[in-house]
Amino acid sequence: MVFAVLDERIDFQCKMSEGTSFSSGMTIATLIGPATSCLKGERTALNFLQHLSGIATLTKNFVNATEGRLKIFDTRKTLPGLRIMEKYAVRTGGGHNHRFGLYDMILIKDNHIEIAGSITKAVSAVRKKRKRAFVEVEVKTFEELDEALAVKVNRIMLDNMTPDQLSRAVEIVRASEGTTEIEVSGGITLINIAAYKNCGVDIISVGALTHSAPAIDIAMKLKPLGQGES
Repeated sequence: MVFAVLDERIDFQCKMSEGTSFSSGMTIATLIGPATSCLKGERTALNFLQHLSGIATLTKNFVNATEGRLKIFDTRKTLPGLRIMEKYAVRTGGGHNHRFGLYDMILIKDNHIEIAGSITKAVSAVRKKRKRAFVEVEVKTFEELDEALAVKVNRIMLDNMTPDQLSRAVEIVRASEGTTEIEVSGGITLINIAAYKNCGVDIISVGALTHSAPAIDIAMKLKPLGQGES
């Protein structure tokens, strides 16, 4: 799209489909067109490509680390103006989008609980206005977990719990009536994810997918066309 805006004479050719792994030295796309126009779009195009490929790669690494036992979700921790593209990159890497905005679902976090006075009051206030809304509650303690289960929310986010605490929390949720989904979040990395993937949760959400993914090193190299070519 960058080059299409700059010069319609540029022929952009993808050499591999999205979601395909590549390694150093491989050609992922070619441009055929005026050198001046190609150079004008070089940095902008590479900024997009390197950043989004970095997100897709990090997401893929997390997905592979779970061995398909649960889903990897992103968060709303995206750069202003780039959320649609960054969340698309997460899906390209095999991950899932948590929500695009506050309008997608109701996520009751610590600040909401503090303002409302309790989880019960917060959930009650939400359901008075949006009776059919999907409601998720973030809990940090087993007392909060019991309260969230009592009001029968759709999903519970277990925040910053140790693997041992998670295992206990999952047992409590699974023993309760209903089909409450279990999400875990907070401090999960590729280094420690092995300790979390066997806890019995449904979802791991990772803010780092979008706010801390390292860019992939991609370069654009120009060379003149051969004799007789135009």
